[in-house]
Amino acid sequence: FNLCSGGTIVLYYTENIYKASAKVIAFCVLAIAYAIVAFLKIYIPAMMIALVLALIVESVRIEKFPVFPINFFKSSAPVHEKFHQASLLCLSIGLVMSAMVILNNEYLKLITIRKLQLDTFFLGFSFPLSLISMSVMFSLMKEEMNRLIHILKNVSFWSVTLGVIIFFGFIMAEQLAWQVVITTILTMAVILILYLFKTLGVHVQQKNFLLSGMVFLLFTAITGIAYIILEFFPEYYTPDASKFLLKLHAFVSLYGWNLSGLAVICRYRDFPILLHSEKIIFFHWLIVLILAPIGVYCRFFAGIAVFAYTILLYIIFSTRGSSELKRKY
Repeated sequence: FNLCSGGTIVLYYTENIYKASAKVIAFCVLAIAYAIVAFLKIYIPAMMIALVLALIVESVRIEKFPVFPINFFKSSAPVHEKFHQASLLCLSIGLVMSAMVILNNEYLKLITIRKLQLDTFFLGFSFPLSLISMSVMFSLMKEEMNRLIHILKNVSFWSVTLGVIIFFGFIMAEQLAWQVVITTILTMAVILILYLFKTLGVHVQQKNFLLSGMVFLLFTAITGIAYIILEFFPEYYTPDASKFLLKLHAFVSLYGWNLSGLAVICRYRDFPILLHSEKIIFFHWLIVLILAPIGVYCRFFAGIAVFAYTILLYIIFSTRGSSELKRKY
């Protein structure tokens, strides 16, 4: 999901054209192929596809941004553009690193780290989605001349981007204490961004979806910290407790935060969408926090959760928007 759907949407949003280009379609097809051959452990084609995907991402990136991300270091550069370019870089670097991990683990065997697995890097493909969603959020904020606000925006950018990189490194090194520290810093950064967006965000329908997404992200951070802390106490780290926390963390992150951002990006030109967003947001939370977690233990509720989520996706992606009505009439 993160690579195939998320990566495709990141490129689609970057190109900013109504219909998906050949590059975007090629990325989507190749990403699915990559996921399949990697799952089947056909590693040579997997490495080649990963590198081709990285080249596609970079070709899209350098059409919009400089080859070297010099804007990262310019305080005057718009923060939403920094997040946008960081998302693309994170995606392309992640693809190259996943190919290197396959090369190391299956052929060279130069580095032996327990967490240095392809599955870990597939989870890492959620980072570009978070960064692109934050780019959208900052693009919807008012441009304040207040120097403090300007500093806080840049602090948000560096806290998130560096925090994610450092956190991933500590995951590789299995340093639980430092994971808690970095996750706490990231949580504070999320709270700061939530405050900035709540205060400076323009009053549009997208704001409701993205605010809901940020609360999902905050919940993701809290469950992540709780899961890491649980590992410090073996007497409480039971299979049931760890499974519940991990599943809840995954549901809130993947089907809560990520969907909120990607839904806004997919329908970016269509807002305002002709639906009551508060009701849809409530329905979204009901599925992610109640139906899906109960479904882990009860197949009946699992079926209800899948059905409800299908309805949610249909409503979000099929409801007419204002631009569609303009084209029709």
